[in-house]
Amino acid sequence: MAEENIKTQIENRSRIIIRTSIIGIIANVFLAAFKAAVGIFTHSIAIVLDAVNNLSDALSSLITIIGAKLAGKEPDKKHPFGHGRVEYISAMLIAMIVLYAGFTSLIESIKKIFNPETPEYTVASLIIVAVAVVVKIVLGRYVKSVGEKVNSDSLVNSGEDASLDAIISASTLVAALIFIKTGYSLEAYLGVIISGFIIKAGIEMLRETISKILGEKGDLELANAIKATVRSHPGVMGAYDLVLNNYGPDTYNGSIHIEIPDTFDAVQIDEMIREITMDVLKKHNVILTAVGVYSVNTKDPEAVAMREDITKIALSHEYVNQIHGFFVNPKDHTMRFDVVISYDAPDRFELFRHVSEDVKKAYPDYKVSMIMDTDFAEA
Repeated sequence: MAEENIKTQIENRSRIIIRTSIIGIIANVFLAAFKAAVGIFTHSIAIVLDAVNNLSDALSSLITIIGAKLAGKEPDKKHPFGHGRVEYISAMLIAMIVLYAGFTSLIESIKKIFNPETPEYTVASLIIVAVAVVVKIVLGRYVKSVGEKVNSDSLVNSGEDASLDAIISASTLVAALIFIKTGYSLEAYLGVIISGFIIKAGIEMLRETISKILGEKGDLELANAIKATVRSHPGVMGAYDLVLNNYGPDTYNGSIHIEIPDTFDAVQIDEMIREITMDVLKKHNVILTAVGVYSVNTKDPEAVAMREDITKIALSHEYVNQIHGFFVNPKDHTMRFDVVISYDAPDRFELFRHVSEDVKKAYPDYKVSMIMDTDFAEA
């Protein structure tokens, strides 16, 4: 049932993305046609470039549709985790289109500085540009809001691009009014400034998308919610080492370790892991491919006291976030646990060595097995 719900959510999300993109294509094609006609008629390079930019927006929406279609394909033998990351590639392509539009606009504007043409504005042309500003503002906000709602970087980038177009059109309108009042044409210079903003926005879009392709840490809110769900199961004393692998927007596989009493048998552990896996899938749409187990001393008061003492020793060091997976065997004088050290530590390995030395000094009769661990969802 949980798998069917996920499939339905993916299909609904894809339909929303495609519908929004089609609206964007229709709006941009009409705007491009009107602006191109106005730009040619008035000899305005700024308006013509604005029309070309609208066509690039239509292309962005088309790429978004193709990306959504490919990302929604079922997993196969070659891609067992699905095709969701295609959306990141489509978002990257849109960022590159924005960059291309920015550099093209910059080159054309510089040419017009050295070879200026006197624009010829009419009231009708200015009204069309003003209407275009309003349309692009509304379209940009709508597309971006839908993108944020369904977690689509492609739609968010398209929405931001539309908002940039609104700024371009508004600037063109201002330049036209200045020319009508003073006779000075500032279009080419304005084009250079606007091009800089477009290029900057394209670089930021590209950087953010590449970061996601490289692999970012899991969403902190989602990670905390999953841990809370796991800890809510009877017998779970702690949830740690959550790793979330992103295979597209809202598509995660992961693994986690849990602490359980040393009195549990194999049957109890198996039942618990199955229940946790299904619960996390149902509540968070995350597939836990592995649930590791740490055994916790509960029968020996001395072992419990040792855990508390060693926790104090470890946490007395700055940048040590926690210890977990602690287990002590008094018979053979061995203990084992993980130490979570923050990425903010100047030298994580040196800090780990100091903690190890302090623990061994406090318990010289024990063989200490420590592992330096990482919180992959660290704030």
